[in-house]
Order: sequence, then C-alpha cells, then structure tokens
Amino acid sequence: MFRIFVVILKKFLNNSSFMGRILAIDYGGVRTGLAVTDPSRIIVSPLETVSTTVLTPYLKNYIPNNKVDQIVVGFPVNPQGGENPIVKQIRLFTDNLKKIFPDIPLDFYDEQYTSRDAMSVMLSVGVKKKRRQEKGNTDKMAAALILQGWMRENGL
Repeated sequence: MFRIFVVILKKFLNNSSFMGRILAIDYGGVRTGLAVTDPSRIIVSPLETVSTTVLTPYLKNYIPNNKVDQIVVGFPVNPQGGENPIVKQIRLFTDNLKKIFPDIPLDFYDEQYTSRDAMSVMLSVGVKKKRRQEKGNTDKMAAALILQGWMRENGL
C-alpha cells in the first residue's frame, strides 16, 4: 500500500501540467515588478524589478528557463470609473506577450492599492526606511501581492 502511495505521489509531483510556476507582473511605465511561485505553487516570492524597456527580453529568457505555465498581470481598476492611463500600455504589452507565449495562459488581477499595501507589508515586517524608499522593492512586493490575491481568488 505504501509503495502505491509513493508511486502516485511521484506521478503527481512530476506532472508537468501542474508543477509550473506562476509569474505575476506589476507593469509600470518605468519599472515593472515581478513575483513568482515555487514550482509546487506553494510559496510566493518577489522576484525582481526590471526596467520596463527591457521587460520583454527579460521574460523571453526567464519564462522558458524557469518552467512558467501561468502569467498574471496586474490590471488597474479605477474606482471612479474610466480607464487608468497605464491601461493602454498594459494591453499592448499583454497582446505582445500572448504572441510570444501563445501556449501560456495569461490572466489579469485587480492591482488597485497593491503599491500602498506593499509599503504597509514592508513596514510591518521591519524593512528599514532606506530599503522601503527604493521603488523597485515596492514594485516587486506589489507583484507578490497581485500573485497572492490571484491565487486566493482561484483556489490555489
């Protein structure tokens, strides 16, 4: 019985359709924060903040080399209605990303207040003021919050 359990567990852990990483993107006009899960989709970690001008080449290298099989992009929802100015850039970016990686599902998640919440998280865990003021840290932490929210909403 134990041997059967081990075989089933190994098949489950080696199932490539389940064990890919999820990558979250907090797209910005200047900088873009990235966060990723571990391969078993249990741990969410801020990954990096990348200049938006080199984001696409960065992702072309990162995604195939790290077994990413789901992409989540933060999408700003304006509470007063209307579109946030960055929305057009996000749509152009995601349309291009879908062409580059047509087999990887791409989803959106409301990123409203994630930068503010990222600052609060860093403050609550004792990140020093100098590190909190580095905008790149806020961007990748916001991406991690986007990813956590998307995973919670999708039952992961």
